Amino acid sequence: MAVQSPAAARSGSLTRYSDVAMAAAILAIVGILIVPIPDFLLDALIAFNLSLSVIIILVTLYTTEPLQFSVFPSLLLVTTLFRLALNIAATKLILSTGEPGQIIQAFGNVVLGGNFVVGFIAFLILVIVQFVVITNGAGRVAEVAARFTLDALPGKQMSIDADLNAGHLTDEEARERRRQIEQEADFYGAMDGASKFVRGDATAAILIMIINIVGGFAIGMLNGRGDALTVLKTYSILTVGEGMVSQIPALMISTATGFLVTRTGSTTNIGADVAGQLMARSRPVLLSGGLLLGLFLVPGFPKLPLMIVGALVSGVALMLMKDENREAVARAIEAQKEQKAAAKPAEDPLKLLTVDTLLLELGSNLVPLALPDEGGDLPDRVAAARRQIAVDLGIVLPMVRIKDNLSLRTNQYVIKMRDQIIGRHELMPNHLLAIDPGSVITPLEGIRTVDPAFGSPAIWVPRSLRERAEMCGYVVAHPAAVLITHLTETIKAHAHELLTRQEVQSLVEHLREHNKVVVDELIPGLLSLGEVQKVLQNLLRERVSIRDLGAILEALADWAPRTKDPDQLTEYARAALSRQITRQYVNEDGVLEAITLDPTLERSLRDAVQMTPTGVMLALDPNTAGALLADLSRATERMLNEGQNPVLLCSSQIRLALKRLTERNLPGLAILAYNEVETGTDVRVTGAVDASDGRTAELAA
Repeated sequence: MAVQSPAAARSGSLTRYSDVAMAAAILAIVGILIVPIPDFLLDALIAFNLSLSVIIILVTLYTTEPLQFSVFPSLLLVTTLFRLALNIAATKLILSTGEPGQIIQAFGNVVLGGNFVVGFIAFLILVIVQFVVITNGAGRVAEVAARFTLDALPGKQMSIDADLNAGHLTDEEARERRRQIEQEADFYGAMDGASKFVRGDATAAILIMIINIVGGFAIGMLNGRGDALTVLKTYSILTVGEGMVSQIPALMISTATGFLVTRTGSTTNIGADVAGQLMARSRPVLLSGGLLLGLFLVPGFPKLPLMIVGALVSGVALMLMKDENREAVARAIEAQKEQKAAAKPAEDPLKLLTVDTLLLELGSNLVPLALPDEGGDLPDRVAAARRQIAVDLGIVLPMVRIKDNLSLRTNQYVIKMRDQIIGRHELMPNHLLAIDPGSVITPLEGIRTVDPAFGSPAIWVPRSLRERAEMCGYVVAHPAAVLITHLTETIKAHAHELLTRQEVQSLVEHLREHNKVVVDELIPGLLSLGEVQKVLQNLLRERVSIRDLGAILEALADWAPRTKDPDQLTEYARAALSRQITRQYVNEDGVLEAITLDPTLERSLRDAVQMTPTGVMLALDPNTAGALLADLSRATERMLNEGQNPVLLCSSQIRLALKRLTERNLPGLAILAYNEVETGTDVRVTGAVDASDGRTAELAA
């Protein structure tokens, strides 16, 4: 059920027939252009025009972002047409009767002030200011804003696509962001064109003024309405009055145009922004007041105005200083409270023996990434990474402690597991990392580095070049996102080391609530908790998720009566997880692209499998093992360059031994047994490793 906003509810009665009202208003404006109207009706329409311009400029002042007033370009066209219609109607009355209404006469008398020459010059200055300063400036800003908005549109769309592919946005959020940037581009494009209406209106006002004076003087002299000076004065008053009632609303709407196109992103209106930013520091205000009071002492300068204004400005500065002092005292008191709260009794020596399971240490320049008060969101990102790892691998990570380390380089961070460093890199907190995904159109200049998570070439670029980098094809990442991705991948690579017996006990107890029978049958009757732990660690070592713990324990319960060897049990568990493992490596089309071993080579490796105290191994001489690793390395590199997941298919008898041989040099190569491929999966073999004659293996495409 849709919920109506309060603003919409309040304006419902006014906007119910808004389409009919707008159509009637346009037809009425066209009627004014054709049909003469009486002077009292012209007075009412002029008053309405004044009030409408005041409403528009005030709404603009209270707008926090331009799209909140997206109807402004269309409204600008309507108000310009309405103003020109009033000009034409007033011109008809001035030239025909010489009585265009009381408002025009009142404005003319006030502006001229008894001297129509001085008043006429003042009116011309008003028109020139609007035409040369405000109209030209607003039009230029609208043109530049439209150009930059349209140039940045492809980069913003690519950024949305990247966030969507990375899982940071849902489909609905991505559609909403695309709709917003499209509206923004349409708005600035419309403003660029609508600003020409304002310029044309100012030009028309000058021409109408000349027509009124020249035409009125000629008609007045022909109709014998007085001598030349009287006629000129009469029509000058009416012309200036008509110009004022037209140009004052035009000036306010032109100013509103300037406010709207120069408005940048903010959460408050322009009044709050000006007050908050102009009065943010007391020292500039105090120096300004001191300057005025200094001029008070210079001979020849007016004393009273300088003294009054200088005293007022200095008084405002003193009030700001008092506020700053109160804030400083409040911060000092709060800091003392925090220090007292942080003060602890004498530390227990036993606590020094505690080792942090996961620790992230930051250099001094990276500390703000972890401080919410300075805009850092690193703790929230770490929490999100822990949740994602729980979904991907099926384990609950211990808390990741974040602390500073002054012994590190200022831009460096290290990832520690049980006080041992397992990852390190350096960030540039005031830059963005532009990662080359292999499809960069135009390379950018920057500080060269690599993506710490995947080793891809990358460069550090200033934040101002984000949109340009995205348009060139780079994937742009914030320093905090780079750190979290590196942390996540590092933890995944060492997940098997984090799975302690205590963690396994927690997972088993959680499973017992839903599948009590298999747990009670397996533990401790068939396998001990430690033996189950070794199987789960073997799975995690090859990045196989243990989230489906029930299926794993079912397979162990089936095979544990026959063998207690963790390696053999791991292979049986992998076969039970064939669907999950297959889905992990298939491409977008559901095809498993892989390489295989030549049958001769596979038989040779099967004969070389030996059981050792540390598990199954391949007993190969160094030359043969080196040649095999070299060929597998070339095959892996080829598959990566072609956008494929590096997968090798082999028999189950040699799978584990071959993985033990390659896991140090080729950790990214996934080795699957044929019985681990889900039935019905489309397998496409892209090459075969051949080691004929026991010499160098070759890749046959």
